[in-house]
Amino acid sequence: MKRMLIFRFSNHLSRLGIKTFSNITHMNKSDRINFVRKMALPKSRENPVIMKLDSPEFNSLFTEELKSLISLFKEYGYEIRMAGGAVRDLLTGKKPKDVDFATVATPEQMKDMFTTENIRMINMKGEKHGTITPRINDKENFEITTLRIDVVTDGRHAEVQFTTDWLLDSFRRDLTINSMFLGVDGTVFDYFFGYEDLKNHRVAFVGDATLRIREDYLRILRYFRFYGRIAKEPNAHEELTLKSIKENAKGLGNISGERIWTELKKILEGNFAGELIITIIDCGLAPYIGLPEEPNVDELKAIWKRSGHLKLNAITLLSSLLSTVDDVAKLHTRLKLSAFERDLAFFIVDNRGPKIHPDPLTPYKHLLLRSKTKQSDMKEWIIELMKYSNFPHIQEFKSWEVPKFPISGNMLKENGIESGRFMGIVMNELKDYWVDRNFDVSVQELLGQIPKILELLAEKKKKNK
Repeated sequence: MKRMLIFRFSNHLSRLGIKTFSNITHMNKSDRINFVRKMALPKSRENPVIMKLDSPEFNSLFTEELKSLISLFKEYGYEIRMAGGAVRDLLTGKKPKDVDFATVATPEQMKDMFTTENIRMINMKGEKHGTITPRINDKENFEITTLRIDVVTDGRHAEVQFTTDWLLDSFRRDLTINSMFLGVDGTVFDYFFGYEDLKNHRVAFVGDATLRIREDYLRILRYFRFYGRIAKEPNAHEELTLKSIKENAKGLGNISGERIWTELKKILEGNFAGELIITIIDCGLAPYIGLPEEPNVDELKAIWKRSGHLKLNAITLLSSLLSTVDDVAKLHTRLKLSAFERDLAFFIVDNRGPKIHPDPLTPYKHLLLRSKTKQSDMKEWIIELMKYSNFPHIQEFKSWEVPKFPISGNMLKENGIESGRFMGIVMNELKDYWVDRNFDVSVQELLGQIPKILELLAEKKKKNK
């Protein structure tokens, strides 16, 4: 059964002089809007217009397709603004990769408009949340979402009600830096002081942190991701924010592994990754995101100190927290890693010990050439393993021309070895002989080893009977 989470904070509401409602689904639509507005107003800016943006990055967004879209909304009398992350990026001088739009038009109104104008709409799955995606001139897609409030949430999903109130849509967003709008004329609308937070490199939830987190527990990890992008110091978190995260850590247990890994991966690949993962563990999140109850934090600290500058793969850094292959298996079960990521984690945990050899590259060359894994994947894993230990000869390994094993299946056939599993066993034995001698063995010498190999295999077979 869904729990009404957004509006159940009696202390918060009583400070505002508002009666507490356990479930606003009992209210009519007008009362809901008024109720949420009273909650939002004390923390919002009286006049949300803070500036006019006229930057090269902003102006570069206006393709012919976007101009056509804007003209259409203007013709039909519906206001449209850029929303969320795109506004944040533009205000920091970056051109956003994606631009989301918000509008007062309902999904039905947008569908009627686009149908009338013979504009194709794609990906209709977002319609129940208010998102319509028109494809303009059969060239460019635009995601446009109706302003809304969350009426009922369960910590993962929300039932929404559409509104024409920009303040209320801003109030339901996660972080102040993501709650701004940008008019198509360059007007910046900032209801909750996101621009000030952006300038001060502050990451803060809109309104009450606990309220925002309980609407969608994934916001805990989104907080850490944006902290890595925005903050200037690795450990300048606000105590009240961390308190809310700790108190709601368990909620991440109900979030799908795929969604958790999407956020966690970005944290691990961003600024302050090592410090942020330690804070995540200190907040008690480890058991809910696939990590052991007691992750190997000392190993993480050591790896981050010596190798943090090497742009480690997200899994390489995360593997430092895992002590056994069982830990890797449990992580994969929780996060649904790709096959490459899962096998990289197994490889790191299995092979991260010291490699003593007069020639420091030799153990890694042998790892590559003894492996039955696809060679390009294995080479990537070995480079990650080298980064893990801050191995000083990574570039030398990258530029090493991998020698080709000179024996083929046809050669073995010509020497009396039948095709099939047994041929593979003989081939592997020959390859081991070749690798042990640093790849400096002639074809004749290798083929000359076949009788000895057959003899050894026959003896093993006898012992195993």
